[in-house]
Amino acid sequence: MKKILLLSDTHSHIDERILHYAAEADEIWHAGDIGTTDISDELKKVKPLRAVYGNIDDAEIRKEFPLHQRFKCEGVDVWITHIGGYPGKYSPAIREEIKRNPPKLFISGHSHILKVMNDKSLGLLHMNPGAAGKQGFHKKRTMLRFKIDAAEIKDLEVIELKGK
Repeated sequence: MKKILLLSDTHSHIDERILHYAAEADEIWHAGDIGTTDISDELKKVKPLRAVYGNIDDAEIRKEFPLHQRFKCEGVDVWITHIGGYPGKYSPAIREEIKRNPPKLFISGHSHILKVMNDKSLGLLHMNPGAAGKQGFHKKRTMLRFKIDAAEIKDLEVIELKGK
């Protein structure tokens, strides 16, 4: 079993609340727009980090993290990308690939809108953790945490962070 903390769109912001929840996880997954390597370095000090770069991330972050991460976690096929869209409105850049080879868990960021929904036609679960940073139009800072156990995604929780 793995406990996952999923966040996105930190935009160079990290605070003690984020680090508190990170310490409770087994792995941290970041869906892009990290901001600076200072943020990813802080997260890596706490727990193993899997991340992708986002549209605001510079060359240094793009050297360290890929555009897409596709991997297995406890038997679950996971695909993380920053600009991916959501069921019914996938980004044109990934639309054909996701239809041809859908993961069980598809994660994207970018919109700053917390969203968890099933794509019944592809048999996948989509997650967007919203935005954990302070920059952007979002009203609440959010992250997700969940467990992956024996190929089952369970115990999903929304974490609301105070202060924007």
